[in-house]
Amino acid sequence: MSFVGRSDAERRAMLERIGVPREEDLWASIPSEFRLSGPLPLPAPLAEYEIARRFELWAERNADASRYACFLGGGIYDHFIPAALRSIVSRSEFATAYTPYQPEVAQGTLQVIFEYQSMIRELTGMEVANASLYDGATAAVEAAVFAAGAKGRPRVLCSTGVHPHTREVLRTYASAGGFRLEEIPLEAGRTAIGPIASAGNDVAAVIWAQPNFEGVVEDGAALTQAAHEIGAYSLAAADPVALAILRPPGHDGADVVFGEGQPLGVPMSYGGPLVGFFAIRKAEVRRLPGRLAGVTVDLDGKRGYVLTLQTREQHIRRERATSNICTNQGLMALANTVYLALLGAQGLRDVATQCLERAHYLADRIGEIPGVRLAHAEAPFFRELVLRLPAPAESFARAALDRRILAGIPLGRFDRTRPNHLLVAVTEKRSREDLDRYVDTLASWAKAHAGRPREEAACRS
Repeated sequence: MSFVGRSDAERRAMLERIGVPREEDLWASIPSEFRLSGPLPLPAPLAEYEIARRFELWAERNADASRYACFLGGGIYDHFIPAALRSIVSRSEFATAYTPYQPEVAQGTLQVIFEYQSMIRELTGMEVANASLYDGATAAVEAAVFAAGAKGRPRVLCSTGVHPHTREVLRTYASAGGFRLEEIPLEAGRTAIGPIASAGNDVAAVIWAQPNFEGVVEDGAALTQAAHEIGAYSLAAADPVALAILRPPGHDGADVVFGEGQPLGVPMSYGGPLVGFFAIRKAEVRRLPGRLAGVTVDLDGKRGYVLTLQTREQHIRRERATSNICTNQGLMALANTVYLALLGAQGLRDVATQCLERAHYLADRIGEIPGVRLAHAEAPFFRELVLRLPAPAESFARAALDRRILAGIPLGRFDRTRPNHLLVAVTEKRSREDLDRYVDTLASWAKAHAGRPREEAACRS
């Protein structure tokens, strides 16, 4: 709907109704020294095509993943999205009200949710999945709240291998008093078992990631066993692409599997919108946060879909709900569903395999560069790896831009004691040319910085 400004006559009528003679009188309470006198310091107006061209020129200054080789990861990945997906999710049939309370007018929406749940359940190795959550971080919160409530215990242990942003969101929610968050360190890149075994019997849950934030594949069975031995739930933050070739946490006995669905057909889009998935054991289904779609038959025996097992209070009455989640990321969940349907099981395995092989190719090539090492050389990894550089990683990230490379995420942004560590992600979109150009760029930069103080000296400074 186009904007049509008010006429002078309408403005006068409005001021008369308010009871002031001039518009300026509305700002009388603002001290004069803080009021703008005269026109705004803006350039002259432009024609529409001139404005469009100016924005195009500004956009060309961005180092975006469509024109640069993107090695950024840390939870949001540059995976290929089929053109068919964009076409399908743009169809008007999917542009509808988000609340499918009335099944007689929401069968399409409910069927998509049901299919989404079925795919997430199979991918995670769990028994029940919900209709999607806001993002992976809030899914972690829902898992922690579920565990603390179900166990009636105050402590939640969280591996430092879980994404730093997710841990920050958990700390924010924990400050409200629902649970107390404690962190478990990594040993040789993996979550330490010892602190779990000695934690005591007042722990509600242990949260870990598969693979973890630094790309290392965790021993999910050992972590789950350690959690269960102290009577705690095992809560796994899983990467959905990795689950195509790694053993799903559900098969390791995890009680909840959650995560971020962005890798499944959702663009990076400067960091959002995102979509969280959440899967649980059937015995705990009454505590499942968010919506759950089920399949049934109508009076004529025809197949139909409905929201099930939960009342409206789950979504609209906070004081009676088991969760504060009252909606779902419907469009993003649809993208996940279409992506998985287009690729199929083998297609997703192919994507994961290509990520794995290309990441290991890059690691092998980087191992030949003097002064550069893998931070966890002996640990198995998937798609991501951490490099230990001879100088601050921020320096290399800036230098790589000149070669049209987004080199990765400097870990000093999360931990000031690690300025020389760089998190690098390799997806199926990175060609052999991209990988070799990365190695050449890193080798030239490392040679120029050879002999400079190592990261310990940088930390002291």
